Amino acid sequence: MFHGVMTALVTPFKNGQVDEDAFRVHLERQIEAGVDAVVPAGSTGEAATLSVAEHKKVIQMAVEQVNGRVPVIAGTGSNNTAESIELTQAAKALGADASLLISPYYVKPTQEGIYQHYKAIADAVHLPQILYNVPGRTASNIQPETVARLSHVSNIIAIKDATADMAQLTRTMMACEGRILFYSGDDASVLPFMTLGGTGVISVVSNIAPKTMKAMVDAVVSKNFETAKAMHFALQNLTDAMFVESNPIPVKKACELLGWMDGELRLPLTEQAAENTAALQQVMQGFQSDVESLNL
Repeated sequence: MFHGVMTALVTPFKNGQVDEDAFRVHLERQIEAGVDAVVPAGSTGEAATLSVAEHKKVIQMAVEQVNGRVPVIAGTGSNNTAESIELTQAAKALGADASLLISPYYVKPTQEGIYQHYKAIADAVHLPQILYNVPGRTASNIQPETVARLSHVSNIIAIKDATADMAQLTRTMMACEGRILFYSGDDASVLPFMTLGGTGVISVVSNIAPKTMKAMVDAVVSKNFETAKAMHFALQNLTDAMFVESNPIPVKKACELLGWMDGELRLPLTEQAAENTAALQQVMQGFQSDVESLNL
């Protein structure tokens, strides 16, 4: 249903408020670059620091600005089921095409709890839903057997897998037997992920390098693996720089360096260390040189 490069959008802030103008311009930039979908109000969008009203407003702005040109996959996950249902209901009412639901963080549910959480949301809201497994943020791991159980729920259509664990990915794909799609949630491993049968990436890096990420993914789909590998290597240093501090600190700094928006963050996220910003500037310059050499 959804495929290719799906950008996990940053949420611009200015003077403590969501910067609507910068957000809308960023959406246009992504669409012009050819991304296949956008994902507002996810982890990269600092959803955990948004009020419920802000969260809904960000989704609304994305739907309005995109105006049907690409799918909008709204981040609607929370650490409690009731709020996740509320946000998913709002996303449907606002016109989002699907929801992305992070596994409940902090509470560390059992596998049965994770299953019941997702099943309750799917039962409550008839909207295509994407599971999101990111153990580094949630302190729990959705096991292959649990994903397989959830793959039988009709409106659970995919999983965003950010584990970078190709063995677990393989086991999960085998357990699901083709019932759902698989999206990479780890920019550094998109190439091997897709060669195993993934159908796209929900990407942080594509906030600032959408054309290159799109070109790499398209090359994999076309089985042009030499080109895909060249792009993978060209992206590697930039990808590393995007995660030298907690996401989205580096990517928002990169957007600021490009003059696209203020790099403002909300506590407990803080300003990127000066030495990391200096290194980021060098990496961005090197990336631009590498891209030009590949005619991307």
